[in-house]
Amino acid sequence: MNDMTTTSTTALRPPVVLEDDSPAGIPRTRRVARAFADSLDPALTPQTAETLTLVVSELATNALRHGGGHYILELSATADAVNVAVSDLNPAPPRERTPDLNDGTGGFGWHMICHLTDNVTTTPGPGQGKTIHARLTR
Repeated sequence: MNDMTTTSTTALRPPVVLEDDSPAGIPRTRRVARAFADSLDPALTPQTAETLTLVVSELATNALRHGGGHYILELSATADAVNVAVSDLNPAPPRERTPDLNDGTGGFGWHMICHLTDNVTTTPGPGQGKTIHARLTR
């Protein structure tokens, strides 16, 4: 009798990179994130795919609003995690602020990003800006 072991492997795929500088690009950014999630093998759970899309949308929106108006998004995956990196032109690290419940000026995004991801770090660069790295466990 043969002993058979089946292992699950993640298909190798190059990272997805997207640049944008317009609020009109945020829906495209969400579509790219969703398409990336849908292309992974093994597939993400529906909840993780939705979380990835939300995190990408919030990071891109924050980069436009607070990071100098231009961002570069990079999505990659390993067998264990999906990784998001968003670079912008502003070297200042993100800061928590009290969400605005009355005037609609925001303050929810960074809290959501930190709550929904397993790890968030900020590193200097490229250039004078910064890159925010977020990790979601598969």
